[in-house]
Amino acid sequence: QVQLVESGGGLVQAGGSLRLSCVASGRIFSINAMAWYRQAPGKEREFVAARTSGGSPAYADSVKGRFTIARDDAKKTVYLQMNSLKPEDTAVYYCNAGVRALDSVDYEYDYWGQGTQVTVSS
Repeated sequence: QVQLVESGGGLVQAGGSLRLSCVASGRIFSINAMAWYRQAPGKEREFVAARTSGGSPAYADSVKGRFTIARDDAKKTVYLQMNSLKPEDTAVYYCNAGVRALDSVDYEYDYWGQGTQVTVSS
């Protein structure tokens, strides 16, 4: 079983910063891309940022220049540093990873965390 657990969400004023973390655990053979998505109330889940192991990061236009995704493969952890936060960044942030488990190394499955709430007040 593979689990992703996010942390670091909270309430912050506009212009402030937060750092989200997501740790993968379980019987993991390898992790491909790790990513962050978010879902605001009444809206669909949307892509925020992603990074493959050793690859360049990708960002949604709405967060470019403000958010930075980083990963520590040794710790099986992905981070999202969020600066210059805006009220429109308010959402539940979800971690996503493409994982090959030890008992199914030929297949890559998508896993999701439970989400962490980020609220930005104006």
